[in-house]
Amino acid sequence: MPGRPDIRLTSDEQAGFLREHRKCALATLDLDGFPHVVAMNFVVRDGTYYMTSYGKAQKVVNIRRNPKVGVMVETGGAYAELKGVMMRGHCQIVEDPDRVAEVLTWLGEGRGTARPAGAVRSAPKRVVLKITPHKTTSWDHSKLGGRY
Repeated sequence: MPGRPDIRLTSDEQAGFLREHRKCALATLDLDGFPHVVAMNFVVRDGTYYMTSYGKAQKVVNIRRNPKVGVMVETGGAYAELKGVMMRGHCQIVEDPDRVAEVLTWLGEGRGTARPAGAVRSAPKRVVLKITPHKTTSWDHSKLGGRY
C-alpha cells in the first residue's frame, strides 16, 4: 500500500501563502488555561510574525501572563481545498510607539494601502506582538490528489 503523500508546504510555498493571506487566528491562554482565540492581521518579517493590539486587550493581558501562543492561517472550503500554516511560539510585547508605527506601516504595505490616520493616532495606546516561532506545521490537501 503506498504511503500518504507529503502534503506539507515547501518553504517557498509557505512564504507565498503567508504573503497572500494576512489574517490569522491568534490563540492565547486565559487565566483558567483555556484558549482565547481572536482574528488578527499579521505580517511576517525574517521568519518572525508581527501584529499590533491595544495594550489593554485581553489577548495582551493573557500574553503578559503566559507568552506561549498559537497562530493559524487557513483557507479552503472543501476538505480537498484546505491549505494552511499553524505555528506555535513565544510572544514578546514591544511597547515602543515607533515600533508600533513601523509594524502598522508593514501591515499597510501588505494590503497595498497606507496606514490609516486613526491607526497612527492610536499608536501610543498600542503594542507590538512579536512572535518567534518554535514549531511550524503546514498542509495543502490538494497534494492528496483526491486520496482522502
